[in-house]
Amino acid sequence: MKALSHYLPRRNWMADVPMKVLAGPLLIIMILSMMILPLPPFALDLLFTFNIALAVMVLLVSMFTQKPLDFAAFPAVLLFTTLLRLSLNVASTRVVLMEGHQGGDAAGKVIEAFGQFLVGGNFAVGLVVFMILVIINFMVITKGAGRIAEVGARFMLDAMPGKQMAIDADLNAGLIGEDEARTRRADVSQEADFYGSMDGASKFVRGDAMAGLVIMVVNIIGGLLIGMLQHDMSFGSAARTYVLLTIGDGLVAQIPALVISTAAGVTVSRVTTDQDVGQQMISQLFVNPQVMVLAAGVMGLLGLVPGMPNLVFLIFTALLGGLAWWLMRQKERQLVEEETRAAPPPAPEAPEASWEDVQLVDTLGLEVGHRLIPMVDAQQQGELLGRIKSVRKKFAQEVGFLPPVVHIRDNLELSPNAYTLSLKGAEIGRAEAFPGRWLAIDPGQVSGELQGTPTQDPAFGLPAVWIDTQQREHAQVYGYTVVDASTVVATHLNHLLHRHAAEMLGRQEVQKLLDKLGEEQKGLVEEVVPKAISLTVLQRILQALLEEEVSIRDLRTILDALAEHAPQQQDPGELTAAVRLALGRAITQQWFAGHETLNVIGLDAQLEQVLSQAMNGSGALEPGLADTLMQQAEQAVQRHEASGEPPVLVVQHALRPVLARFLRRRLRHLVVMSQAEIPDDRTLRVTTLIGGQ
Repeated sequence: MKALSHYLPRRNWMADVPMKVLAGPLLIIMILSMMILPLPPFALDLLFTFNIALAVMVLLVSMFTQKPLDFAAFPAVLLFTTLLRLSLNVASTRVVLMEGHQGGDAAGKVIEAFGQFLVGGNFAVGLVVFMILVIINFMVITKGAGRIAEVGARFMLDAMPGKQMAIDADLNAGLIGEDEARTRRADVSQEADFYGSMDGASKFVRGDAMAGLVIMVVNIIGGLLIGMLQHDMSFGSAARTYVLLTIGDGLVAQIPALVISTAAGVTVSRVTTDQDVGQQMISQLFVNPQVMVLAAGVMGLLGLVPGMPNLVFLIFTALLGGLAWWLMRQKERQLVEEETRAAPPPAPEAPEASWEDVQLVDTLGLEVGHRLIPMVDAQQQGELLGRIKSVRKKFAQEVGFLPPVVHIRDNLELSPNAYTLSLKGAEIGRAEAFPGRWLAIDPGQVSGELQGTPTQDPAFGLPAVWIDTQQREHAQVYGYTVVDASTVVATHLNHLLHRHAAEMLGRQEVQKLLDKLGEEQKGLVEEVVPKAISLTVLQRILQALLEEEVSIRDLRTILDALAEHAPQQQDPGELTAAVRLALGRAITQQWFAGHETLNVIGLDAQLEQVLSQAMNGSGALEPGLADTLMQQAEQAVQRHEASGEPPVLVVQHALRPVLARFLRRRLRHLVVMSQAEIPDDRTLRVTTLIGGQ
């Protein structure tokens, strides 16, 4: 193996690492090495010049970005530039204290230029200028930028749930795809991280300003002591030499720090639009000619005051007046262009009708009045969109198929607070909702009355009252069920989805269910559809189950039952009865979860015999018997529900289909089960009789 290793090419791991990956570590190592290793004056000149150029570049980048995430690396850049300045301060301090006695250029030409040219060689003026720059940076720019970043981070975190719900609502409504939704979620998270990082990074700049003050004091005191004690310089000569070098060193560091702080303030204080900061300022500051006229008037009045620099004020008066005149001309030209553009064009020849004029009907639709638009507007973070998504998801989990997407539109013909729900173009529900108010629903055992707008719960018809926010706690104390407007609409939609589930189940949905089951039970699916029954017959069976609120989630059991009975029986009604027997345990669990003893409604033995004879004879109920049966069933259901039991009627297997179709015409909430559907391990007890009195 050792011999073979000599023939294998040696891998150069450095060649596999991109330079972009090494740039950060190398920069940190260089910055830290400057604090330890002595640098010659020429190297200091290069690094100080690089620091100034880098600060200018950061400021320009922050000015030209249109949103904060375009410069998401700014917190890290802020940290690196701060460390670079501090390292240069340490390196320059070493050179100033060691070589400062040799002259003004001992620490490099850049420090000498800032100490001589910018402050005229006067160290008193230099101290004042340096202190002013530090105060501006520390007290004004950095403090303000830090506060803006702190508040921005707090607001971004508070707004994150609403933004996430808006993205989910757009995805649920089909306005965006999964990839775009994932990108927008990542942008929201990155924006919150950016403001949080800026809040912390701004502390580095404030610390840098304080460090500049400390370094200046140390350099002055240390320079005086070294100059007088080690190099036998007089106090005046040492002060003049070392103070000017210290001031130059401080200015060459504080000016880039001021530029970087300004860039931080620009980045966090901007409002996200499709324009950069310069475009925003020009398009919003110099746009109103009335402002320019008033400003020109004020400047003109000040220019007429004796003792004022009249010429300067009058020049600005003329400039502002000329700008106002130019803006007025621009607006007049725009008005003329708009009027010309708005002139009615010649009536075109009516085109021939085409298939594009045919508008397909939405399976599910929601139309709202204009006051309910904020509830369904993603830009206003409407809560209803997220609720609708949750309703569809819960429906799919409970019932067994995905309902169609709800298409939402505004309808100015509706009353302001009204909304309608439609299925295949036909209205199936209508009610009113009041955004900003709460619906207090009376479950039947309240202890007080509320002031508000009386109404009914649109989903279940219970008495209710629309109340203001101030009465919400009182309503809960009284025993009311209190929900907001979005929950009212979502609950109404959920109720109607369950009620009309059979109508929403089309051939496409049935085929998708078969395709999903076919991923695991391909043989079973092929045995039943289309060998035993057609897709249309399966659709009718599933619709019959949904009509009586039986979940079709257990499609495997349904197909097992059809595979067993379909070869001998093709009638959809008989096949539905066979499927119900196979789903008997699930149906029982749906209405009697956790109950070993089932308290149900039953038929009087004599009435049951009469009904059996009628079914075996003519197959139809006599009108008198039908009316009596319906009245007694309504009374029995009321008595049974008053005791808190589910409205379940258990009859003979042969009578179940007929009684279910007949009684559910008026008693939609009544469940009719067959005795054969009850599992053997459950105890059946009839607590209410129909026809027994």
